[in-house]
Parts: sequence; C-alpha cells; structure tokens
Amino acid sequence: MFSGIVEEMAQVVAINHYKENIDLTLRCSFTNELKIDQSIAHNGVCLTVVRLTDDTYTVTAMKETLNRSNLGLLKMGDRVNVERSMIMNGRLDGHIVQGHVDETAKCVNMESADGSTYFTFEYKHDLEMVRRGYFTVDKGSVTVNGVSLTVCEPTENTFKVAIIPYTLENTNFSDIQVGTVVNLEFDILGKYISRLTQLSK
Repeated sequence: MFSGIVEEMAQVVAINHYKENIDLTLRCSFTNELKIDQSIAHNGVCLTVVRLTDDTYTVTAMKETLNRSNLGLLKMGDRVNVERSMIMNGRLDGHIVQGHVDETAKCVNMESADGSTYFTFEYKHDLEMVRRGYFTVDKGSVTVNGVSLTVCEPTENTFKVAIIPYTLENTNFSDIQVGTVVNLEFDILGKYISRLTQLSK
C-alpha cells in the first residue's frame, strides 16, 4: 500500500531483458536501507526488490506489468518516481494507492497558471472499463506516475491536474512533455463502488 507521495526520483542504470520480463536496475539515496522482497512503487507500479549492490537495486517487471504501464518505455538514465510502502502508524498525506497501474495515458496539453502548471492527460475510452470503475471525477483522486493528484475538468477520456512548483521539481513531472506516456491508477474507492453497483442489480 502506498500514499502517492513520491520520496524521490531513482535513475535507471541498467535494463536487462529475460524472456518476456525486464529487470530494471536503479540508483537512489535510500538503496542501503532496502531489503530483498521489499515493495517499492516505480512510476506508481509496485515492484519487488530482487537484487542489491552497495549503491543499486534491481526489480523485475513481468509481461502484464509492461502491457499496462510505461515501464517498457524506460531508457538508461531515465528518472523514475519512487515510493516505499506506507508505514501504517503515520498520516496518509495522499490517498490510498495500491501500486497496481490500470493503464497508460498520454499528455496532450500543458499550460501555465500563475506559478503552477496544468497537465491534460488522455486515456483510452472503454465503456466496459468505465463500468468497472476506471474513470475520473471532478475533485476526485488519481495517481499519475505514482503521484497522488486531484482531478480537474474530467471528460469521458481526459482530465487535468494542477502541478505546484515543488512537485514539478521533485518528481518526473519535470520530464513530461506533450506526447509523454504516463501510468494511471484510478481511485480504488470508485472501483469498489462500481463493482458493488453491478452485484446489486
């Protein structure tokens, strides 16, 4: 379980393909605090630490993960938003994030707004997915590349988020441009409500 509050950006230092899986080796400031089998969200994707060195760690992304996320697009040197799993005796500063990315979206617009930046993202409109809770609502929560954000101006397949300067500087939102593919995790509460509605019919 995660909160969507990014700790820092890790840098990709190696990418190795094994059959349909990819091993990603990364470097960040808390590598020496990690353990094998620990869960870390990478651009919002929960992955397990499988190998450690003095200054790097390695995680494996399987085919299903690669199909649903932007991890397969990563290149050497790319920066990835990382967050370790929540400690349950602390405050939940973002929202409940599972680290299970639902699909990708594409940045289709960026606009400046009195110091902040509005990003507009577009994702595939699929009515069956909507019935299962894969949609956004105004002032609701969404996770973009692992960052907990509040939705503005949602349509059937787009939404905006407002990024403050701190978030822009401390996450890989600073690397996003029009055309960049990002990971989305829709709010788990919406999924449960949608499922309950279906079962109640």
